This record gives sequence, C-alpha cells and structure tokens, in this order.
Amino acid sequence: MNRILALAAAALVSTSALAGPTCTAPKEKWMKEADFKAKVEAQGYKIKNFKVTKNDCYEIYGFDKDGKKVEIYFNPETGAELERK
Repeated sequence: MNRILALAAAALVSTSALAGPTCTAPKEKWMKEADFKAKVEAQGYKIKNFKVTKNDCYEIYGFDKDGKKVEIYFNPETGAELERK
C-alpha cells in the first residue's frame, strides 16, 4: 500500500514538473499571432511549430540563430520569454 502511494505521489510531482508557465492576461490584450511570430523571427528564431498552451501562453518549437533546437514559452501579451526547455 505504501509503495502505491509513493508511486502515485511521484507521478503527480513529475507531471507538475513538466507543466509550463501559466499566463493570465485576458485574450483581448494578447499580441496577434502574426505579430508575435514576426517579432520572434526578427530575433533570429526559426519557428517549426507554434501553439497556445493549455495554460494560455504562446509556445514555439524551432531553432535559434545558431541552429540549436529550442522550446520556449512566451507571455502572449508582451512577447517576453518566460521559460526555455
């Protein structure tokens, strides 16, 4: 029984550790997706995949100016980088 509880607790911790940041700005204040993508590409990133996360942040998968793979979360209101994985 204790083993089951320990495994369940470990699963919960690992799941929350995988979650990205949470963004709280109302959608009316968000940057338009096209404007956001243009801003990110102007910084030297190549966007392979763009999405809005379940926590209401912008997320890109792609490459930086040096060709290294990146996964980055952004504030959809300001376009500021929040977290990089």
